[in-house]
Amino acid sequence: MRKNEGFTLIELMIVVAIIAIIASIAIPNLLSARLNANESAAVATLRNVVSAQSQLQSQGAIDQDLDGIGEHGWFTEMSGSVNIRDDSGANTGPTLTPPVLSASLGTVNAQGHVSKSGYYFMVNLPDDTGAPQVELATGSPGTEDPELSETTWICYAWPASFNNTGNRVFVVNQTGDVLQTNNLNGSTGSYTGTTGANAVVPDGDAAIVNTSSADITGVLSISNQPSAANDANTWLVLN
Repeated sequence: MRKNEGFTLIELMIVVAIIAIIASIAIPNLLSARLNANESAAVATLRNVVSAQSQLQSQGAIDQDLDGIGEHGWFTEMSGSVNIRDDSGANTGPTLTPPVLSASLGTVNAQGHVSKSGYYFMVNLPDDTGAPQVELATGSPGTEDPELSETTWICYAWPASFNNTGNRVFVVNQTGDVLQTNNLNGSTGSYTGTTGANAVVPDGDAAIVNTSSADITGVLSISNQPSAANDANTWLVLN
């Protein structure tokens, strides 16, 4: 008589237990690796934005007030997705050729944000009072001030899903220094997402020293110096 062979119930339970133990060790490591990769990619993107803004401004491609001094740009303009600003108004100039920024940053949603590698990015330019203006999906909102836009811009990166696609929030402006915060102790809650009931998006002046009015022409708050940031987070220079 032929004898049937196979795993016993106890043997199967042992195998399942071993797999569960391995998964409990490996999955958190994989999630942590993904978070780190997304955060590193966000920092690299911001550094690319610094380079793109510097290049755009120095070549004078955008000069709405025709004073011979270049102005900083929006994602859509720098990536060549829309026409740049000129003295006739918003998006009435040519497209930037060649673009100074990757086309992957040229798609802006209705809230003025770009999604890439688990992070959202937002660039702000000032109006004539220094208040941060938000980019339109179609490009320039037409409210940025040509004079102040020659010297001032700011860009944020925050996780699409806090504690899932990333934790830290990053910011950079015309100084070129990338700052970070652990995104835990702000006055508005942890920055996450861009729409929905749980979304918390940084204001344009979130990392600027605390003032009574929205103004991105001020200095970034670094280690709460020269004073605390508007959002009450502690922003540190990323080494």
